[in-house]
Amino acid sequence: MPRFVVPFREYLLMDANLVVKFLIISDVVLVGSRGLIAPIFAVFALGVIPNATVETIGIATTIYLVAKSVFQVPAASLMDKIKGECDDFWLLVIGSLVSSFLPLLYLIMATPLQLYVIQFLMGIAYALMFPSYMAIFTRHIDRDKEGLEWGTYFTLVDLGSAVAAAVGGVLAVTIGFTWVVVFMTALSLLGTLLLFPIKSRMRMPVSQVK
Repeated sequence: MPRFVVPFREYLLMDANLVVKFLIISDVVLVGSRGLIAPIFAVFALGVIPNATVETIGIATTIYLVAKSVFQVPAASLMDKIKGECDDFWLLVIGSLVSSFLPLLYLIMATPLQLYVIQFLMGIAYALMFPSYMAIFTRHIDRDKEGLEWGTYFTLVDLGSAVAAAVGGVLAVTIGFTWVVVFMTALSLLGTLLLFPIKSRMRMPVSQVK
Protein backbone atom coordinates (compact mmCIF):
# COMPACT_ATOMS: atom_id res chain seq x y z
CA MET A 1 0.00 0.00 0.00
CA PRO A 2 1.55 3.34 -1.04
CA ARG A 3 2.33 5.88 1.65
CA PHE A 4 0.08 8.93 1.81
CA VAL A 5 2.01 12.08 2.64
CA VAL A 6 0.84 15.68 2.37
CA PRO A 7 3.80 17.82 1.26
CA PHE A 8 4.60 20.63 3.66
CA ARG A 9 4.43 23.08 0.74
CA GLU A 10 0.65 22.54 0.73
CA TYR A 11 0.44 24.06 4.21
CA LEU A 12 2.36 27.06 2.86
CA LEU A 13 -0.16 27.45 0.01
CA MET A 14 2.69 27.34 -2.53
CA ASP A 15 0.59 25.49 -5.12
CA ALA A 16 -2.66 27.42 -4.62
CA ASN A 17 -3.72 30.19 -7.00
CA LEU A 18 -3.34 33.83 -5.96
CA VAL A 19 -7.01 34.39 -5.06
CA VAL A 20 -7.17 31.37 -2.76
CA LYS A 21 -3.82 32.26 -1.20
CA PHE A 22 -4.80 35.79 -0.26
CA LEU A 23 -8.30 34.82 0.85
CA ILE A 24 -6.82 32.32 3.28
CA ILE A 25 -4.05 34.64 4.49
CA SER A 26 -6.56 37.47 4.95
CA ASP A 27 -8.91 35.30 6.98
CA VAL A 28 -6.08 33.91 9.10
CA VAL A 29 -5.31 37.50 10.11
CA LEU A 30 -8.95 38.61 10.42
CA VAL A 31 -10.23 35.61 12.34
CA GLY A 32 -7.02 35.48 14.35
CA SER A 33 -7.45 39.11 15.37
CA ARG A 34 -10.91 38.36 16.71
CA GLY A 35 -9.48 35.40 18.54
CA LEU A 36 -7.51 37.87 20.67
CA ILE A 37 -10.62 38.91 22.54
CA ALA A 38 -13.03 36.01 22.00
CA PRO A 39 -11.97 33.96 25.06
CA ILE A 40 -11.94 36.98 27.37
CA PHE A 41 -14.87 38.95 25.92
CA ALA A 42 -17.27 38.01 28.72
CA VAL A 43 -14.79 39.06 31.40
CA PHE A 44 -14.14 42.30 29.54
CA ALA A 45 -17.84 43.17 29.08
CA LEU A 46 -18.71 42.34 32.68
CA GLY A 47 -15.88 44.58 33.81
CA VAL A 48 -16.82 47.68 31.82
CA ILE A 49 -20.64 47.57 31.90
CA PRO A 50 -22.15 48.38 35.30
CA ASN A 51 -24.69 45.82 36.48
CA ALA A 52 -23.97 43.52 33.53
CA THR A 53 -24.46 39.83 34.23
CA VAL A 54 -23.77 36.53 32.54
CA GLU A 55 -27.32 36.79 31.20
CA THR A 56 -26.31 40.06 29.48
CA ILE A 57 -23.50 38.27 27.63
CA GLY A 58 -25.85 35.46 26.61
CA ILE A 59 -28.38 37.90 25.18
CA ALA A 60 -25.62 39.81 23.36
CA THR A 61 -24.37 36.59 21.75
CA THR A 62 -27.91 35.65 20.73
CA ILE A 63 -28.47 39.06 19.12
CA TYR A 64 -25.26 38.72 17.09
CA LEU A 65 -26.14 35.22 15.85
CA VAL A 66 -29.76 36.09 15.03
CA ALA A 67 -28.75 39.24 13.13
CA LYS A 68 -26.12 37.29 11.18
CA SER A 69 -28.58 34.51 10.40
CA VAL A 70 -31.43 36.82 9.34
CA PHE A 71 -29.39 39.06 7.03
CA GLN A 72 -27.08 36.40 5.60
CA VAL A 73 -29.53 34.86 3.13
CA PRO A 74 -30.78 38.21 1.69
CA ALA A 75 -27.15 39.32 1.26
CA ALA A 76 -26.28 36.06 -0.49
CA SER A 77 -29.37 36.28 -2.69
CA LEU A 78 -28.47 39.83 -3.71
CA MET A 79 -24.95 38.72 -4.65
CA ASP A 80 -26.32 35.91 -6.80
CA LYS A 81 -28.63 38.29 -8.63
CA ILE A 82 -25.79 40.70 -9.53
CA LYS A 83 -23.59 39.10 -12.18
CA GLY A 84 -19.83 39.13 -11.79
CA GLU A 85 -17.72 39.17 -8.65
CA CYS A 86 -17.17 42.88 -8.05
CA ASP A 87 -20.23 43.09 -5.80
CA ASP A 88 -19.02 40.05 -3.85
CA PHE A 89 -15.60 41.62 -3.40
CA TRP A 90 -16.87 45.00 -2.21
CA LEU A 91 -19.42 43.48 0.16
CA LEU A 92 -16.59 41.42 1.62
CA VAL A 93 -14.40 44.51 2.01
CA ILE A 94 -17.21 46.63 3.49
CA GLY A 95 -18.18 43.91 5.93
CA SER A 96 -14.54 43.43 6.94
CA LEU A 97 -14.00 47.16 7.48
CA VAL A 98 -17.16 47.57 9.55
CA SER A 99 -16.32 44.53 11.67
CA SER A 100 -12.79 45.89 12.14
CA PHE A 101 -13.88 49.23 13.59
CA LEU A 102 -16.91 48.08 15.58
CA PRO A 103 -14.83 46.60 18.44
CA LEU A 104 -13.57 50.12 19.24
CA LEU A 105 -17.10 50.84 20.45
CA TYR A 106 -16.55 48.26 23.19
CA LEU A 107 -14.20 50.77 24.78
CA ILE A 108 -16.95 53.39 25.24
CA MET A 109 -20.04 51.25 25.87
CA ALA A 110 -21.60 51.74 29.30
CA THR A 111 -24.96 49.93 29.15
CA PRO A 112 -26.22 46.51 28.08
CA LEU A 113 -28.32 48.21 25.37
CA GLN A 114 -25.20 49.68 23.79
CA LEU A 115 -23.59 46.24 23.80
CA TYR A 116 -26.68 44.79 22.13
CA VAL A 117 -26.57 47.44 19.38
CA ILE A 118 -22.88 46.73 18.72
CA GLN A 119 -23.55 43.01 18.52
CA PHE A 120 -26.47 43.60 16.14
CA LEU A 121 -24.28 45.66 13.81
CA MET A 122 -21.53 43.05 14.07
CA GLY A 123 -24.03 40.41 12.97
CA ILE A 124 -24.94 42.45 9.89
CA ALA A 125 -21.25 42.95 9.04
CA TYR A 126 -20.61 39.21 9.22
CA ALA A 127 -23.76 38.57 7.18
CA LEU A 128 -22.11 40.55 4.37
CA MET A 129 -18.70 38.93 4.81
CA PHE A 130 -19.50 35.25 5.10
CA PRO A 131 -21.46 34.51 1.89
CA SER A 132 -19.28 36.81 -0.22
CA TYR A 133 -16.09 35.15 1.06
CA MET A 134 -17.47 31.67 0.46
CA ALA A 135 -18.72 32.57 -3.02
CA ILE A 136 -15.36 33.95 -4.16
CA PHE A 137 -13.40 31.11 -2.57
CA THR A 138 -15.65 28.48 -4.14
CA ARG A 139 -15.37 29.95 -7.63
CA HIS A 140 -11.57 30.21 -7.54
CA ILE A 141 -10.69 27.00 -5.74
CA ASP A 142 -8.20 24.89 -7.70
CA ARG A 143 -9.70 21.97 -9.55
CA ASP A 144 -9.21 18.58 -7.90
CA LYS A 145 -7.92 20.33 -4.75
CA GLU A 146 -11.25 21.33 -3.24
CA GLY A 147 -10.85 19.18 -0.13
CA LEU A 148 -7.18 20.05 0.32
CA GLU A 149 -7.65 23.82 0.03
CA TRP A 150 -10.71 23.93 2.28
CA GLY A 151 -8.85 21.71 4.73
CA THR A 152 -5.82 24.00 4.60
CA TYR A 153 -8.08 27.01 5.14
CA PHE A 154 -9.65 25.62 8.30
CA THR A 155 -6.33 24.29 9.59
CA LEU A 156 -4.53 27.62 9.27
CA VAL A 157 -7.48 29.68 10.56
CA ASP A 158 -7.94 27.40 13.57
CA LEU A 159 -4.22 27.43 14.37
CA GLY A 160 -4.14 31.22 14.05
CA SER A 161 -7.14 31.54 16.37
CA ALA A 162 -5.55 29.16 18.88
CA VAL A 163 -2.38 31.24 19.04
CA ALA A 164 -4.40 34.48 19.19
CA ALA A 165 -6.50 33.20 22.11
CA ALA A 166 -3.40 32.57 24.21
CA VAL A 167 -1.81 35.87 23.17
CA GLY A 168 -5.02 37.79 23.91
CA GLY A 169 -5.20 36.40 27.42
CA VAL A 170 -1.57 37.29 28.12
CA LEU A 171 -1.95 40.80 26.68
CA ALA A 172 -5.13 41.46 28.68
CA VAL A 173 -3.26 40.69 31.89
CA THR A 174 -0.06 42.55 30.98
CA ILE A 175 -1.20 45.66 29.08
CA GLY A 176 -4.98 45.71 29.62
CA PHE A 177 -8.15 45.10 27.64
CA THR A 178 -8.02 48.48 25.90
CA TRP A 179 -4.80 47.71 24.10
CA VAL A 180 -6.06 44.25 23.17
CA VAL A 181 -9.02 45.86 21.41
CA VAL A 182 -6.79 48.42 19.67
CA PHE A 183 -4.38 45.69 18.56
CA MET A 184 -7.33 43.63 17.38
CA THR A 185 -8.61 46.51 15.25
CA ALA A 186 -5.18 47.07 13.69
CA LEU A 187 -4.85 43.39 12.78
CA SER A 188 -8.38 43.33 11.36
CA LEU A 189 -7.56 46.29 9.12
CA LEU A 190 -4.42 44.51 7.95
CA GLY A 191 -6.52 41.45 7.11
CA THR A 192 -8.90 43.65 5.11
CA LEU A 193 -6.02 45.24 3.18
CA LEU A 194 -4.79 41.75 2.28
CA LEU A 195 -7.95 41.32 0.21
CA PHE A 196 -6.99 43.98 -2.32
CA PRO A 197 -4.39 41.93 -4.25
CA ILE A 198 -7.28 39.76 -5.51
CA LYS A 199 -9.36 42.71 -6.77
CA SER A 200 -7.91 42.51 -10.29
CA ARG A 201 -8.78 38.78 -10.43
CA MET A 202 -12.50 39.29 -9.86
CA ARG A 203 -14.55 38.02 -12.77
CA MET A 204 -16.63 40.51 -14.69
CA PRO A 205 -20.14 39.84 -16.07
CA VAL A 206 -20.11 38.18 -19.50
CA SER A 207 -21.71 41.29 -21.06
CA GLN A 208 -18.69 43.37 -19.93
CA VAL A 209 -16.01 40.98 -21.16
CA LYS A 210 -14.55 42.16 -24.45
